[in-house]
Amino acid sequence: MAKRTMREERSEGLDSDRIIDPDEIKRPAFALFERYASYDGSPHRHVLGQLVYVSEGVLRVETETGMWVVLPQRGVWVPPGLMHRGLSPRGFALCTLYVDARHSKPLPKRCCTVTITPLVRELLLQCARFGWHYPTSGPRMRLLSVLLEQVAALPHSPLYLPEPKDRRLRAITAALRADPAANDTLDRWASRVGASRRTLARLFVKETNLSFALWRQQLRLMVALEALAHGESVTATALGCGYQDTSAFILMFRSALGVTPGRYFDRTATPTVAPALVADAGP
Repeated sequence: MAKRTMREERSEGLDSDRIIDPDEIKRPAFALFERYASYDGSPHRHVLGQLVYVSEGVLRVETETGMWVVLPQRGVWVPPGLMHRGLSPRGFALCTLYVDARHSKPLPKRCCTVTITPLVRELLLQCARFGWHYPTSGPRMRLLSVLLEQVAALPHSPLYLPEPKDRRLRAITAALRADPAANDTLDRWASRVGASRRTLARLFVKETNLSFALWRQQLRLMVALEALAHGESVTATALGCGYQDTSAFILMFRSALGVTPGRYFDRTATPTVAPALVADAGP
């Protein structure tokens, strides 16, 4: 996330309402907890790596190469220097672990989704209580060292939607992002963007490693996750994603993630924690 205004606890002995640039903080790693009413960030990059995690709500992370969804049981690793933006039309609670370049070396070189274990979740929230206010030796540094070791071992999750480069494919993907329920065939899209169906089918696989049908299904899955995380019913979510049959939607969801929508979000419940470091609602 970009620069933000922070409110500090008096116990930390800092001025309130300071503008904080994470890249200017000289610590190996630190975590910040923030609440947003909504967020529509502009593209930006940090010299620090970031593990982006939400304990409540949902956040979309976009880069030039694709889109990731951050959920209460998933996080997104953003490597140092990668241009990205965050987006959420509704409120969410964000916990971000910032990691300097040296300590980022054992971590993934590319943006990816990781599964947040209960241990990592608790370590993140605990480290967010003291933020960057710690000596480089002592219990707080040891706690962060354990957190970094755990983050490096987190399993990856396939919640990623690749973005093609070809302008004709981008016209299609942009239209589908605007209306995920659209069921137009690739033949219809071919007539609209000025390419043959065969060319578009070949380019989808070449540039995204997915067929057109699988790309659209992955888009619908990620849109569904966002809707369900915001409290939409399974039926309303299915209809909004273009499924006339709720059973078919549940089957797709279960095939992709191994559980039904209800069970998937039953496992996302996390305790509400109020760390000492909290941001204003606006970025």
